[in-house]
Amino acid sequence: MAAKSATFLNKPAHNEPDCIEAVVAYAAKGVVAMNERAEEKLEFKRQRRAGMAAIAIAMPVALLLWLAIDHFVPPLADMDSLSERMLFTLKCCCAAVLFCLVTGVEAVAHERLVSPAFDPLEGFETQRLRVNLRYLQNTLEQIVVFIPGLFGLAAYAPDGAAMRAVLATTVVWIVARFAFWIGYHRSAAMRGLGAPGMGLGMLVLLYVVAKFGYEIGGVAGAVLPVAAFLGIEAYLFWATRPSPGTL
Repeated sequence: MAAKSATFLNKPAHNEPDCIEAVVAYAAKGVVAMNERAEEKLEFKRQRRAGMAAIAIAMPVALLLWLAIDHFVPPLADMDSLSERMLFTLKCCCAAVLFCLVTGVEAVAHERLVSPAFDPLEGFETQRLRVNLRYLQNTLEQIVVFIPGLFGLAAYAPDGAAMRAVLATTVVWIVARFAFWIGYHRSAAMRGLGAPGMGLGMLVLLYVVAKFGYEIGGVAGAVLPVAAFLGIEAYLFWATRPSPGTL
């Protein structure tokens, strides 16, 4: 029995090299995963900086365009009646839908017509098709904000001079949609070029709600809904902030 024990104790550990290789491979995988996470963080920060730069460039351009139309276009004729202002706004909405929404639908339709994406259930999508689909979805979302705000803006515009704001808002919104679309095809960050359109739509809607609130409750009625909305925005920024160490 003692001889057998001695033989067992003196037996070479043939599995040691395999264990070492396994440990090294595991450590290497860990290093690779850490490097990939670090690269993802760097790429996210780079994309975010590029997106913020695009927004910073687009905002003053959009503002100047809006002001130029509002100040230099002659006052619109025959806009004293509410019905005429609503009709003009409807025409602006038709132009926005045609150039921003229908063109997106057509872009997706043409892509499907000439590729295996003809059958959506096959799941075939090119990079161009994915961008166009996202543009179309985003435009559907934004147009729901844009249209009621535009009608509200026209309702509170007393004459043809004030109605230039409706025209300016429509033109800037359409241009911003195209900037978003073209920029998105360049990179995800460059879709920030279309941010003024989203911001303009929200500002107009806030203006209309504030005017409506003023009619009901004076200054307090105007301030309350705007403050409530800004409070919700602040909460969303807080709730979606990145956890420590994730960025």
